[in-house]
Amino acid sequence: MSDKHLPHLDGAIRDGKHVMEVRVYYEDTDFTGIVYHANYLRYMERGRTNYLRLLGAEQSALFAQAQSEAEGFAFVVRAMQIEFLKSARMDDVLTIVTLPHEVRGASMTLAQEIRRGEEVLIEARVKVAFVAGGRARPIPKPLRILMKADQDEAS
Repeated sequence: MSDKHLPHLDGAIRDGKHVMEVRVYYEDTDFTGIVYHANYLRYMERGRTNYLRLLGAEQSALFAQAQSEAEGFAFVVRAMQIEFLKSARMDDVLTIVTLPHEVRGASMTLAQEIRRGEEVLIEARVKVAFVAGGRARPIPKPLRILMKADQDEAS
């Protein structure tokens, strides 16, 4: 069996989108069996984290170059806009989709969706700031290029 057909705990990057599945467990729900709203934030955080993890694994040389430019860098959530469209329930298998929407200076906005099959349950825009040494810094060019959102070259 090829790697393409093996499930991967961190999801996969396909066509510039990170796609990851999660199952809803009893602990994720409220007393009515519906996913508690804060747990959607956790699912999306896992999606963003795994997106960056997979980018780093696939493009380790570019991540190493970014690390040399900004040692100890991290992305931190600065703002979030979220639309709760429909509810998920216990035992649902959800797909978390993450993709870069806009990259600027020291921040980027990621578009995220949570789906149940083809049905969109949650839509979000998450602005994350690039931080190194305890302060906001410009995102290194290797990372902008890696995310196919290098605004300087697009214009």
